[in-house]
Amino acid sequence: MKSLAIVILNWNGKNWLEQFLPSVLKHSEGATIYVIDNASTDDSVSFLQTNFPNVKNIINKENFGFAGGYNEGLKSVPEEIYCLLNSDVEVTPNWIHPILSIFSKDSEIAAIQPKILDYNQRAYFEFAGAGGGLIDNLGFPYCRGRVFDKIEKDEGQFDDTTEIFWASGCCLFIRSKDFWAQKGFDERFFAHQEEIDLCWRLKNKGRKIFYTGKSAVYHVGGGTLSQQNPQKTFLNIRNNLSMLVKNLPLATLIWIFPIRLILDVFAGFYFAYKNGLSHLWALIRAHFSVYAQFCGTWKRRGKHQIKNYYQEKWLVFKHFLS
Repeated sequence: MKSLAIVILNWNGKNWLEQFLPSVLKHSEGATIYVIDNASTDDSVSFLQTNFPNVKNIINKENFGFAGGYNEGLKSVPEEIYCLLNSDVEVTPNWIHPILSIFSKDSEIAAIQPKILDYNQRAYFEFAGAGGGLIDNLGFPYCRGRVFDKIEKDEGQFDDTTEIFWASGCCLFIRSKDFWAQKGFDERFFAHQEEIDLCWRLKNKGRKIFYTGKSAVYHVGGGTLSQQNPQKTFLNIRNNLSMLVKNLPLATLIWIFPIRLILDVFAGFYFAYKNGLSHLWALIRAHFSVYAQFCGTWKRRGKHQIKNYYQEKWLVFKHFLS
């Protein structure tokens, strides 16, 4: 069995650690458990040292965000496989074995995610991952079991094991060699969609991303930024557009990028109506940030971009106009 590190990134999350770390310890026999602290200002570190002495602590000098925080902390983790686990996740019995079994059967698989269910509505999938991540031809991410804001009830429809496009960052198993071959997450993303970008880069290199419903976890979601926070809107839009610049084939990017800009005009009015003007301003800021970073983002493009990146066409129109 390959060595496994379960790595939890923490920022002022003492309450989450107190609530969910016991389930991780109980159901993760054979794994080494780490907590990377992203310069918390609460008493997370002292709490861990006092109450969970068997958990290894890695302390970052500052808050590098999700992407940079993991990049920095994982430099000190020597195991062959990482499980990047959000602090607000409850794991279940036998959640590890199905994942490691899949890794052992196919060396081309770089990353795997389990079924991700809603901690508060346990019969339903959870927004951040559900039954495995996919993407449409315009670059909009969605999941089996969750399309935009529509979430399905878990009735066993995704109890399979199958290849997907991206694996959720809330519970991401990934080979350390693949993580570092891509130089980890894009730290400029800070948080949100950095795992999709990483998986896309891995796919561009011919690596596989998998999902298995034989393993399940329960995710609270919104532990750091809620859906109502305009900063979440900013990060999602900026990072998604940057991801397209980095990973789409050039011939595809030329026609998709203008369409996305037009769609964002309509999205801005929708955000303003639904969530307030602060979300419209977040969208505008996101666009200016993309333009300002465009040259730097372009330099991060790989030498090869796959053409068969999407599973659905025009999903946004099907969803909102049907």
